[in-house]
Amino acid sequence: MAPAATQFELAQPPNDAISALAFAPDSPSRLLVASWDKNIYLYDTLQNSDENSHGTLLQTYEHRAPVMDVCFGKDSSEAFSAGMDWQVRHIDLETGAQSTVSKHAAPVRRVVYSREHSLLISASWDSTLHVHNPSNPSLTSLTIPLPGKPHAMAASPSKVIVAMTSRLVHIYDLSTLSASLTAPTSTPPQPWQQRESSLKFLTRAVAAMPSDAGYATSSIEGRVAVEWFDASAESQARKYAFKCHRAAAPSPDGSSAADVVYPVNALAFHPVHGSTFASGGGDATVALWDAEAKRRMKVYQKFADSVASLAFSADGRYLAVAVCPGFETGMEDYSGEGRTKIFVRELGENEALPKGKGK
Repeated sequence: MAPAATQFELAQPPNDAISALAFAPDSPSRLLVASWDKNIYLYDTLQNSDENSHGTLLQTYEHRAPVMDVCFGKDSSEAFSAGMDWQVRHIDLETGAQSTVSKHAAPVRRVVYSREHSLLISASWDSTLHVHNPSNPSLTSLTIPLPGKPHAMAASPSKVIVAMTSRLVHIYDLSTLSASLTAPTSTPPQPWQQRESSLKFLTRAVAAMPSDAGYATSSIEGRVAVEWFDASAESQARKYAFKCHRAAAPSPDGSSAADVVYPVNALAFHPVHGSTFASGGGDATVALWDAEAKRRMKVYQKFADSVASLAFSADGRYLAVAVCPGFETGMEDYSGEGRTKIFVRELGENEALPKGKGK
């Protein structure tokens, strides 16, 4: 019989809302957390500081402004951050030393690192992408203009997906970006594909399939779409969208119930069972889905506040969940202090396994 799943809350969470979570590529217990309190936090989720608490806060890395995103670099010793101060920063997680990699002309919303291509890509509200090769600083960085303000970005083994305002989605080929760095031309590289989002409302999150077959996007209007990279008519006919993270609310006269629609703030694909992905929403829930079978696998117990971010560990055994107040209730004097929490769930052996794919 498979061991039961367990869930625990990390000690010493951030003091304000969480913007991003990231597990290390080579460790199932090193977790980076970016927060609006101007800090990045590094935890060991499995090392307990005492018998009454879970996880250990190893170090904090102070920034000058709220941190919008964070990712690990080539290994678990380095990270890159995206800030409201318009900067992309490199952080040596061992020494704490920080250096500026790139300066945008507006806040930086997302940052991703491709280990397959040694590329760092940042997406800013100045409507540009900056592309760097941190392992070869002598190469001049690329600046790619975007037709809209980017709100979400994710990298697969060969592609990077950028979701923008006006339902715009650009997909870039990472090999092309890498080649453009080593042999610059007078014009920036063009997207491998340009698409219109299947979702009618603003994209909140995007996640790439580890199989390199496609991606999922989510919107502020309680929907998720699943699409494939293959441009053939057959593959494009497979794409679909569905409603989720909604709750029935009785109408004032007590008659038929209406949906209360919440934003889907977070998406994450399972690194081992590549068809499985998790979604987290403003309804304070996390759900597991099977992208291939088009079915919901599981809904977890409701949290106290909105789910802001999700991340699977590289081995797929752990799911980190960031919980903090959202703006769903229209809070004017917003504060995440005391209500910001990080939960880590150790998945049961077959918990994320798509149906019909058991051992």
